[in-house]
Amino acid sequence: MPNLFLKVFFWFWATVIVTGIALILTFILEPRSVPSRWHETLTETARYSGSIAVETAEREGPASASRYLARIEHDTHMKSCLFDAAGSAIAGTGCNSFGDLTSHVAASHVFVFSLRYGITRVAFTLAGQSGRNYIFATELPAGPRAALGVNRSAMLLQWGVALAVSGLICSLLTRYLTRPILQLREVSQKLAAGDLTARASQVLMQRRDEMGDLVRDFNAMASRIDELVSRQRQLISEVSHELRSPLARLNVALDLGRERKGSDPAFEQMQEDIELLDEMIGRLLTIAKLDISELQVPMTEVDLTDLLTQISRNAKFEAGESGSAINLTTSGRCVVRGNAELLHSAVENVVRNAIRYTPNETSIDICLACERSSRGPEVRLTVRDYGPGVPEAELKNIFQPFYRVTDSRDRQSGGTGLGLAIADRVVKIHQGTIRAENVAPRGLRVEILLARLPIES
Repeated sequence: MPNLFLKVFFWFWATVIVTGIALILTFILEPRSVPSRWHETLTETARYSGSIAVETAEREGPASASRYLARIEHDTHMKSCLFDAAGSAIAGTGCNSFGDLTSHVAASHVFVFSLRYGITRVAFTLAGQSGRNYIFATELPAGPRAALGVNRSAMLLQWGVALAVSGLICSLLTRYLTRPILQLREVSQKLAAGDLTARASQVLMQRRDEMGDLVRDFNAMASRIDELVSRQRQLISEVSHELRSPLARLNVALDLGRERKGSDPAFEQMQEDIELLDEMIGRLLTIAKLDISELQVPMTEVDLTDLLTQISRNAKFEAGESGSAINLTTSGRCVVRGNAELLHSAVENVVRNAIRYTPNETSIDICLACERSSRGPEVRLTVRDYGPGVPEAELKNIFQPFYRVTDSRDRQSGGTGLGLAIADRVVKIHQGTIRAENVAPRGLRVEILLARLPIES
């Protein structure tokens, strides 16, 4: 039988038993007061029934009186007994339960009224027509007692105790069951954010139930994913390094071919393809380097305004070939803590991506703004083009390596599908965010948010 089932079964019955015990203790220890109308109603009813029982016993005998009291008990749920002046039972059944009341009345000749365990009991003396004295005792069970009146404070106390005890036990059970789930959720969020070293704690792994099995399987899965991703990154890095040598030999062979055969359009195409391969390999090596979780990047103060001015100046030459313009807007100095080389590469890749996909005779708008949000001072950098944009369903995927929205579009642009992937990794290293959105009537806008350093005046 599953261990978790046994634990839930045990906790359920523990809740029932402990709540029951608490209710019983509350019921027993509850200070009780008898409402005056209870006293009056019960007294009048008891005296009337007692007088008839005394009259019946004297006229027809104890047997008739016992039948009368049995009929009363059947009709009204009132248990009653008739005693002589010394406290000996004359009529009724189960009269021993009234022993404490009748002995008290026989000794002191006073009216006795008590409420205990939810049962109201009275005993008093009555004089018969023969001149003899009798003791009549009766009790009112909880059923009819409820009809006479309800102690609301007692009910509230009992319900409050029941809810408090059951709520406490259920909260402990809930915490016991949900703690591993919440920790697995936290670890899974870290894994999704790229921290492949995140694991659930050893304490949860030592649990000997289904939750412990789940935690152990989860950690095994995370270790396997970490191993596979590490191997993939290592493979990309090694293959990229190995491809550099054949590319260098191809460049040498191409130069020799040109010397022997002269100028040839085929040589020009080969040169373009070799340069594209060299660029792709360089970016692959960059991504492999940025994907290493243990990578320590030196950080300094970087003025993004100067960085963007340099990037836009270089981009104007590339955009000028298609007749496009670069429009740069800044709002003063925006300083961040980061790596200037990586940030330059990230922003340049975003700008070059916009140049590739914007139509001829249009513009690329670059805007840098220093802002303050709930998170503190930050820098908002946006790069907007006027190209065809990206389908909404594809926006979240364009930062993945080699992801292509359409093959024809990428072949026409000559892109490798790695520029935005590099930008995404650089921004994450700087604890920032990057996202893309379509802009009406057409075009794509890429937005980068980074924490800003205050500028000393």
